[in-house]
Amino acid sequence: MSSKLQGRELYESLGSPKKIVAPMVDQSELAWRILSRRHGADLCYSPMYNARLFGTNETYRRDNFGELDGDEKIDRPLVVQFCANNPDELLAAAKHVVGRCDAVDLNLGCPQGIARKGHYGAFLMEEWDLIHSMISKLHQELDVPVTAKIRIFPEKEKTLEYAKMVLSAGAQFLTVHGRTREMKGQQTGLADWSYIKYLRDNLPPNTVIFANGNIVYQHDIPRCLEVTGADAVMSAETNLVNPAVFSTNSTIDNEYPRVDKLLREYFEIAKETPGRASAAAMKSHFFKILRSFLPHAIDIRNQIGPIKRGEYEKYEDIVRQVEERVAKVLSEEGVEDKVTNDGEYKNVPYWRCQPLFRVVDGMASNGKITGKRKATDQASEVSQSEKMAKVEAQDTIPATA
Repeated sequence: MSSKLQGRELYESLGSPKKIVAPMVDQSELAWRILSRRHGADLCYSPMYNARLFGTNETYRRDNFGELDGDEKIDRPLVVQFCANNPDELLAAAKHVVGRCDAVDLNLGCPQGIARKGHYGAFLMEEWDLIHSMISKLHQELDVPVTAKIRIFPEKEKTLEYAKMVLSAGAQFLTVHGRTREMKGQQTGLADWSYIKYLRDNLPPNTVIFANGNIVYQHDIPRCLEVTGADAVMSAETNLVNPAVFSTNSTIDNEYPRVDKLLREYFEIAKETPGRASAAAMKSHFFKILRSFLPHAIDIRNQIGPIKRGEYEKYEDIVRQVEERVAKVLSEEGVEDKVTNDGEYKNVPYWRCQPLFRVVDGMASNGKITGKRKATDQASEVSQSEKMAKVEAQDTIPATA
C-alpha cells in the first residue's frame, strides 16, 4: 500500500532505534517491555504469536495481547511478531493489531522442535515461494508495514539470495540472526557477524538491517554496529538476565543493577500490568533476574517454584526476602561491591545482574568461549576489510562475545 511508510523512512519515523528487545515466546510481554524501555531499549518486539490461533481464537488473542499492549503512551514503538505457514491466516491475525503497532514481523528464525512440528520459523527456510507469498500478502493488503527475522544458511551467497527474496516480497526491515538453524541447545555456538556484514555490503545501501546474536555486555552493542554495519542491534537472552544491557550509563548500578532493586522494579510493574501474559511470565522472569543469586539462596529458589500465576503476595514475599538477603550480604565485613576484569571478561558480584554466555561446544564457561570468540571476531574482521588494503587490515577490532 503506497500510503504506508517503507524502509529507511519507516525506520526514521520510529526514531532510528539502535537497541531492540527481541521477540521471545512468552517473555517479551508488556511488563517486560516497559521495564526494558526504562533501561534503554529503543524498540520492542512482542512475543511470537501463533497466527492461526491469534486470528481465530478470541481467548488466545485476549490472553496474549491485552488492553494496554501497543498503547501509544507506554508501549511504542512496537513490532508484533507472528509465526505462520499460511498467507491468509497470517493476514487475518495481523489485522487484529493494526493501529496498535508500528509493523508486523514474520518469524523465520525459530529453530526449536515446536517450530519443526508446527512447520514455521526456521523450518520454512527452504520454502521460498511460501515465504514470499506470506510477506507479499501483508505488504499488499495490510495497513501497517511488514518485516522479517531470519537465520543464516551455511553459505553466505545463499544467505544473500534468501535475504534478497525476503526483501523483494515487501519486508521493510531485515533482522538477521547470525546462526544457522542447527545452532541451538548444546550446539548453539557463537553467531557469525561476518554474515551480517556480508549482507550489509551486498544489499542496497538503504536496506534497514538489524543484527542479532553475541550481545553480552553493553559495549558489545556499539561494537556490533561497527563490525556489521547494521542499523541496530537486537538482544534476547542477555536482555532477560540483565535488561540494563541497553543502558548507555556505565556506572555499576546502571550497567549491572543489583538483583534486589531490579526485581522490585519489575515486580511493581508486572503486578499493575493487566492481562494474563504478564502474570504468566512472572515466574520465568524471577528465575532469570535471580539467575546468579539463587545458587547462593537455595531456600528462596525452592519457594519460587510452587508459586502459581497471580499469587502476587507470594511473589512480594520473595522480593522482600531477596532485598533482606542482599542487604545482609553487603553489610558483611570485607564484601566488595564492584566489578573486576578477568582478561576479556568481567567478574560481576552474584547479587548483581550478570552477562549471559551462550553454550559453545557444549560448555557455557568463559574460558571455553575465549578462543572461539577471538576466532569469530577475526572472521568478521576479514569480511569487513575485504575491500581495504592489506596493511589497513592489520588494525584489529576488539573481540566480542
